[in-house]
Amino acid sequence: MMLDADDLQALRLTAELASVTTALLLVLGTPIAWWLARTRSRLKGAVAAVVALPLVLPPTVIGFYLLMLMGPEGPVGRFTSMLGWGLLPFTFWGLVVASILHSLPFVVQPLHQAFEALGTRPLEVAATLRASPWDRFVTVALPLARPGFLTAAVLGFAHTVGEFGVVLMIGGNIPGATRVLSVALYGHVEAMDYGRAHLLAAGLAGFGFAVMFLLYFLNGRALRSQGAGHV
Repeated sequence: MMLDADDLQALRLTAELASVTTALLLVLGTPIAWWLARTRSRLKGAVAAVVALPLVLPPTVIGFYLLMLMGPEGPVGRFTSMLGWGLLPFTFWGLVVASILHSLPFVVQPLHQAFEALGTRPLEVAATLRASPWDRFVTVALPLARPGFLTAAVLGFAHTVGEFGVVLMIGGNIPGATRVLSVALYGHVEAMDYGRAHLLAAGLAGFGFAVMFLLYFLNGRALRSQGAGHV
């Protein structure tokens, strides 16, 4: 059994959503993670808790409040309507916003850990060579934190692919616009089309296994390289 046109469309939309979301998460999550790793502010715990909140909140709760915020009576909805962008719910960009919020901890936390693992020594050495804070960040911190960026990108992409509750709440099930793979799988189960449901479920399960295997492999290789460098 092969994927039909609707499922292929859902696959394309899922890949597009995960790619856009991951790219934006890396842009937004990097300064947050850097601040969390370097700051001594009393707000650090509160900010870290807000970032991690999607890990414990049901996706439907996130989706519900996003609907309230981005709907016609919400502040975000009124703002986007004023700008002529229309309302975000039940659109691709509404899915992007929901996916960014729901996957934020899967990107920020690996980056935070990678930046903390750097310590202060490499940055202090760069400072003695008169490197500016920006130069120290770009030429020292980012290259040394590369394994963290790889982990963050893979986890952010994979988590977006597997999202269901929040994308169903925000996007519904509009073919070609908001129908992603997880929603298509749910639709097949509802229609008792178990053959196609099994095909999508097996594909998502295989994708999840490949992602975790890749992460363990790359992390193990990075640890071995670090160990060899200290010998």
